[in-house]
Amino acid sequence: MLKSISLRRTLQLALPIAATLAVAPVTASAQEWPTRTVRIVVPNGPGGGTDIVSRILGDALSKSLGASFVVENKPGAGTTLGADTVAKAQPDGYTVLMMSNAHAVSGAGHPNLKYEPVKDFRMVSLVGTVPLALVTAPNFPPKTVKELVAAAKAEPGKFNFASVGAGTTQHFAGELFRVLAGIDIKHVPYRTTPAAITGMLSNDVHLTFELIPAIQGQVDGGKLKILAVTSPERFPAMPDVPTIAESGIPYNVTSWYGLAFPAGTPDAVVQKMNKAVREALANPDIVAQIKKTGISAKSSTSDELEKHVTSEIAKWKKLIADAGITKLE
Repeated sequence: MLKSISLRRTLQLALPIAATLAVAPVTASAQEWPTRTVRIVVPNGPGGGTDIVSRILGDALSKSLGASFVVENKPGAGTTLGADTVAKAQPDGYTVLMMSNAHAVSGAGHPNLKYEPVKDFRMVSLVGTVPLALVTAPNFPPKTVKELVAAAKAEPGKFNFASVGAGTTQHFAGELFRVLAGIDIKHVPYRTTPAAITGMLSNDVHLTFELIPAIQGQVDGGKLKILAVTSPERFPAMPDVPTIAESGIPYNVTSWYGLAFPAGTPDAVVQKMNKAVREALANPDIVAQIKKTGISAKSSTSDELEKHVTSEIAKWKKLIADAGITKLE
């Protein structure tokens, strides 16, 4: 009997100590993080806006946090391959996803997602925003959004728009314009931006919605014409270009970039990363580097990014229903 009481007492004393020892390594790891290389998974190929911003920010974080931040390009399946890789990674702070608006678009309409676009991630911070542009060939008769809408209403079904594929941000931007403007224009998917531009220049398609950095060179060279930008305010780098909203259409499509860890990443790691990102994006030199890509640097809290991603998914889900979009891959 005495032995039983003694053993029970020993176990009662030992359990809290064991629990403390079990928690201690996680807490210590979070406080010391990072102690080794952190992967920034970019779900796109090299050279695009997501990749370039990741490398600029990665260099800044390497300096401020004292560990290497390296970019790993993992393109495929409309950015879902890279997102799935991060969703299934160890939540230890050493794998982080650089998301873009494509993350929300895929979350809204991709039929075979293997992860939850919000629940399977721990959001860190916004990194930047950039509008798209409504672009045509230089010889396209309409010179304004109002003229385009009038022409499309006068001849329903005559005009079409290109994108870099069904279920992409560019596709959804065109469909949203169609719905809000009340016009009949058809979607023509291409595989790449250069292919879509070639289609416009050969008059196979009439217009496209594309991220400004992707078409800036052709616009500057006179090969393309911008009718408007898709953000609610004019783009600072193009102050003379109107917004679609200025034509009376309540239109807003602003692409964005943001960082997210796998769900379950310790709070201390998320907070430390958020602080480092916000400090980097307050640095004028880093802001200037990002601006050269055509992107406006912008940070946020973790909660703000989660709310933003959630609202973006809801917006695109509504569009899918309103526009009757069925083919998304």
